[in-house]
Amino acid sequence: METRKNIKVIRKKKRLRKSILLLLLFSLILLSFSTYAVAQYFSGKNQTGKGIIKKNYDFNGQKDSRGRINILLVGVDSRGGKGTSNSDSMIIAQYDPKQNKAKIISLMRDMYTPIPGYDENKKINASYLLGGPELLRETIKRNFNIDLEYYILVDFKGFENAIDAIAPNGIEIDVEKAMSKEIGVSLQKGLHNLNGKELLGYSRFRKDAESDFGRIRRQQQVIKAVSDEVISANGIAKAPKLLGTIQPYIQTNISKMDSLSLIKEFMFFDTKDIDTMTVPVKGSFTEDRLQDKYGTFILRTDFEMNAEAIREFLDK
Repeated sequence: METRKNIKVIRKKKRLRKSILLLLLFSLILLSFSTYAVAQYFSGKNQTGKGIIKKNYDFNGQKDSRGRINILLVGVDSRGGKGTSNSDSMIIAQYDPKQNKAKIISLMRDMYTPIPGYDENKKINASYLLGGPELLRETIKRNFNIDLEYYILVDFKGFENAIDAIAPNGIEIDVEKAMSKEIGVSLQKGLHNLNGKELLGYSRFRKDAESDFGRIRRQQQVIKAVSDEVISANGIAKAPKLLGTIQPYIQTNISKMDSLSLIKEFMFFDTKDIDTMTVPVKGSFTEDRLQDKYGTFILRTDFEMNAEAIREFLDK
């Protein structure tokens, strides 16, 4: 009887020692990763420049009634010491945690749009110049009837640095034609690994017959390619350095807690589930030019038709 008790005690002690060893091992791994993550974060941060000029923006974003997360992504260009300018790219990104699906709506900047507080229509990208992300949010809400909870401003230089941090050997893109005009780089047709500057130039090119339509298509292609790289095992390992690299070049109203929640959701996200849409939709606009000294190109848009198309796209 006494022997059985001794055996049980010995087994219990062995299990306890094993549990302690496992806990210590886990703690060491966690500590090592934390040290690595902090080192990588500051490594990325030390490689950046001054970054975007950050301002205090009001943003009266509204939560989606169905629990989806709606984010306004705005691409801005502060290179060369430029001040506030028209937004270069405007994207509505929606993530549905219940379905684990993401959707992207690219807004063409040449839409001639009513802007709250102004009597005359203007190009939609002028709303950012006139009133920052909040006026752009109000303009989108008024014309397309969609609430946006968060905004993220991303400076072009930050995009370049982020790509070089996450993919030092470049992102693989099938360049459909030679491109060079007004993009700061020269690209040749074919399959290439593009660095940050080249990838930005590829996504901004619009000097061909497709104009802004081609630019939007390439932007969506780039978003998917970059998402694949970020969510890969290689990308996750480099996430701390990526955050340190891009942090000076972004501004957002997403809190740190909400950021951690979003990162957790996207850790196991399949980028094949990203659906894309371009606004205005086919058959809902006409091309025109203003009678000004520049003969400014605009898209006269049926906003009611596009608001309905957006609703159907997000609800499907």
